Amino acid sequence: MIEFKNVNFSYEEEKVLNSISFKIEKGEKVALLGSNGSGKSTILRILAGLYFTKGYLFEKKEVTKKIIDKNFRKKVSILFQNPESMIFNPSVYDEIVFSLKEFDIKIENQVEQISDKFGITSLLKKTPLNLSGGEKQKIVLASLLIYEPELILLDEPTTAMDPRTTGWFIDLMIELEKTIILATHDLSVAYEICDRAIVLNENHKIVFDGDIETLFKNRELLLEANLIYTHKHKRKKFINSAYHLHF
Repeated sequence: MIEFKNVNFSYEEEKVLNSISFKIEKGEKVALLGSNGSGKSTILRILAGLYFTKGYLFEKKEVTKKIIDKNFRKKVSILFQNPESMIFNPSVYDEIVFSLKEFDIKIENQVEQISDKFGITSLLKKTPLNLSGGEKQKIVLASLLIYEPELILLDEPTTAMDPRTTGWFIDLMIELEKTIILATHDLSVAYEICDRAIVLNENHKIVFDGDIETLFKNRELLLEANLIYTHKHKRKKFINSAYHLHF
């Protein structure tokens, strides 16, 4: 479904992707892991057709500005870390139905069904910008999933969610039969949702691509990629040192 062939990308003179190559098949759920600035968000934006560079193939066709059309936008959806950047309608209802109108999809009972599934029926008449961060993220996610994209790109989706909403989100992602690429610092969320992990280091290169269980057993690699840390603990009368996952 997706292939990166030695993809490079720079912002002005700063290189943020360094010869990135991978393939993702339809139906895979892949965690994209790395510290801040490693290039995770840039990869998602290239995949979504928001940034352009050589070497990105979607369904065996190289992605350029010329092939970005309504069909591509319907197949590929992206959820940004900050939901406010994606909200622009006066009510939650309008936000959810906007994409249905954009893709000429009949509204019928779809809004009612997805609102019930997301637990946001009581919010439909409210202004989305007045809601909590977790509620906003739910609204934006509902507005994306309602038109049933084939590829779902998620950029730090749980940062604004409380524990209960995070649990709901994990359950939703597990049950979705879609191709999902999840960029996150939250290793526990990545572990629950994804079977495969792609790890970027601080030099913007892939240092791991494989089974997420194998990754979590590799302490040295997790440290190298700045995904776990060590610090001293005060334990009453003694101090010890331990490793921590970013849970």
